[in-house]
Amino acid sequence: MKKDKQELSYYGLLLLSFLKESHPQLATDTDFIRLRSESAAESYADAISNGYSHQSAEEIASSVLYEGLLFSRYDTIRNVLINEFTIVPAERIDSLALELLAPCEEVFSEYPISDTFASSPEFIILYTELVGFIDLWREENEL
Repeated sequence: MKKDKQELSYYGLLLLSFLKESHPQLATDTDFIRLRSESAAESYADAISNGYSHQSAEEIASSVLYEGLLFSRYDTIRNVLINEFTIVPAERIDSLALELLAPCEEVFSEYPISDTFASSPEFIILYTELVGFIDLWREENEL
């Protein structure tokens, strides 16, 4: 049976689901999804062939699959909007968070973003700066 070009692997489906939720701007990047899921599958196979248990091999594959994606700028902006801007209608939160990704990059660029950034002391400062930035952006764009 010939494999359909659109068909995703197990890791591809996991990654796509995660990206749709936390990195929607990457959810259409089929090359990224394919390459990352192939790397995860190879890591899993290598771990199994080296005697790792299924659980350990899955952890290794997951670390490859989600590397650099555990901190989400989109989720952070969404949380700021939900918690600090109750004036924004719930049905508008997701689209506004996506719209704010590019303008907020100015704020994010000042921080050493990593997979563990959300648990760092700098995260609170970033969050506070985002509140101020979004408030100014909202006024300038008449929202």
